[in-house]
Amino acid sequence: MSHPSTTPPDMTGKVVLVTGAARGQGRAHCEAFAAAGCGVIAVDLCRDIETVPYPMANPEDLEATAAAVRALGQRCVTAQVDVRDLPGMKNAVDAGVTELGGLDFVVTNAGVSPQPAASWERTEEEWDTTLDINLKGTWVTTTAAIPHILATGRGGAVIIISSMVGLRGAPFTASYTTSKWAVRGLAKSLAGELGFSNVRCNSIHPGNVRTPMIDNPSMIAMMTGGTGTTLEDAAETFSGMNQLPAPWVEASAIASMALYLCSDAGAGITGASIPIDLGGSEKFGL
Repeated sequence: MSHPSTTPPDMTGKVVLVTGAARGQGRAHCEAFAAAGCGVIAVDLCRDIETVPYPMANPEDLEATAAAVRALGQRCVTAQVDVRDLPGMKNAVDAGVTELGGLDFVVTNAGVSPQPAASWERTEEEWDTTLDINLKGTWVTTTAAIPHILATGRGGAVIIISSMVGLRGAPFTASYTTSKWAVRGLAKSLAGELGFSNVRCNSIHPGNVRTPMIDNPSMIAMMTGGTGTTLEDAAETFSGMNQLPAPWVEASAIASMALYLCSDAGAGITGASIPIDLGGSEKFGL
């Protein structure tokens, strides 16, 4: 089980919405906020997507996230819903808020990474799917969540998960990179729109995080030139992307930053774009 790397703040009685919650970073966010005392609304698609070259989470994964939250003494409301579906997301969030009594924070974590390819060799279907999930899905999630956060009258926070490629860019990832730049812009717009209500909005820009998004045969083959079979075989290549001597970060490190930004410790931070990438985005600029 992943726990935040610092002592959790006391956020007893607050509620967080997490998308892409069934595994990986999403589960780490749910666990971190539950450890701090938050009830959790955990949303995930729980089915594969044709343009994504790795298996997506399943319903059992989402239930395992809920079990982890409950093991930490907190309530968890789950929903299998597509972040591209605005009415479906509104219904899911409304139901969770009704059960848990409000909403304070949202972590827009759901996202996909398609097969690497040159921009002009991508299919229209893949482009549309990637942008719809990563960009539209982030807007849909915030649109479903923000009215509930505002309704509390006590402030709150929106965390948008972007990527280190949303700070610099990377070749052969045009659809993914475009989507991650775009959600950074959305975060900055929301920071301005929400400031009056003491709701903060920041984007987090992870580097390579050890989740199924990188720990899959497609990514391992690309990073090892087809010679590797496990993520460890690709560690040297991943390490070469970073300034710090590590190949990837753990999901709990991303969750720790999300928790910090939502807590009183992050009270002065809004409109920021925060990398957690072992220095990878800075190295891109060399």
